[in-house]
Amino acid sequence: QVQLVESGGGLVQAGGSLRLSCAASGNFVSINAMGWYRQAPGKQRELVARFTDGGITDYAGSVKGRFTISGDNAKNTVYLQMNSLKPEDTADYYCKADVTDYRGYIGSYWGQGTQVTVSS
Repeated sequence: QVQLVESGGGLVQAGGSLRLSCAASGNFVSINAMGWYRQAPGKQRELVARFTDGGITDYAGSVKGRFTISGDNAKNTVYLQMNSLKPEDTADYYCKADVTDYRGYIGSYWGQGTQVTVSS
């Protein structure tokens, strides 16, 4: 089993910054991909930023230049630095990881989500 624990959400004024963290733990051999998604009320969950299999970063167009994803391999943790936040960034943010376990099974896991609210 794999657990993803997110932290760092909260309430911030437009133009402000927040940093989200997601730490992976459990029985796995490797993390193939890891990143952040978000879901606003009444909308579908969408990609925000991720490290793809191969280590390439991938950003949603709406956050490019404002958000930065980074990682600490030793801690199995990814971070999302969010700057110049806008009210439209308000959403529940979810961490997702694709991992390979000791049986060679590749599975996708989601965190519980952390709420980000940007006031105007």
